[in-house]
Amino acid sequence: MAEEKDKKPITKEPKASAKEPKAKAAATAPAAPAPAPAETTAESLLDEGAKPVKVAKIKGAKNVHNGIAHVVASFNNTSMTITDMQGNVIGWSSAGKVGFKGSRKSTAYAAQLVAQDCGRQAMSHGMKEIEVHVKGPGSGRESAVRALQAIGLEITSIKDVTPIPHNGCRAPKKRRV
Repeated sequence: MAEEKDKKPITKEPKASAKEPKAKAAATAPAAPAPAPAETTAESLLDEGAKPVKVAKIKGAKNVHNGIAHVVASFNNTSMTITDMQGNVIGWSSAGKVGFKGSRKSTAYAAQLVAQDCGRQAMSHGMKEIEVHVKGPGSGRESAVRALQAIGLEITSIKDVTPIPHNGCRAPKKRRV
C-alpha cells in the first residue's frame, strides 16, 4: 500500500511526428521566462573585486644591438640561431624552414638564404653588430658568413667552434664511391 501512495501518475508528452516541424514541437512545451540580462560594465566588475588585466610584453619586443650568430653547417643541412650576448634566442632559421628539401638543404645557396632570413629577424630587433660562431664541416660555412655581411650586419669576429676529439671515439669508415 505504501508503494501505491509514492507512485505518481506518468504523463507522456506527444512526440513530434516527422510531418510536423520541430519548431511546433518546441512551441508546445511550456516556455520558462528568460532572466533579464544585467548590464556589466568595467566599473561594476572592478567593484566586485576583479583585478585589472596586466599587459604582457610582446615576445618580439626585444631591442638588442649586438649578439652571436651560431651557424651549424653539417653535411646534410645548415641551421643558424642568433642570440644576444647572454644566450637568449632572438631568431633562428634552417634550410628546411626556408623551403628546401632533401639534398638541396646541404647546398651553399640554401645556407645563404638561411643567413638572410635569420639576419632579417635579428635586424628587426635592432641588431647591428654580430659575432659568428661556425660549427661543422658543411658547404654552407662561408656563404652563411658572407650573406650576414651582405645583409648589413657588422661582423666583429668569426670563430670556429667545431668540436675536435683528442682521439676519442673511433671515426666512421671511409666511403668507397
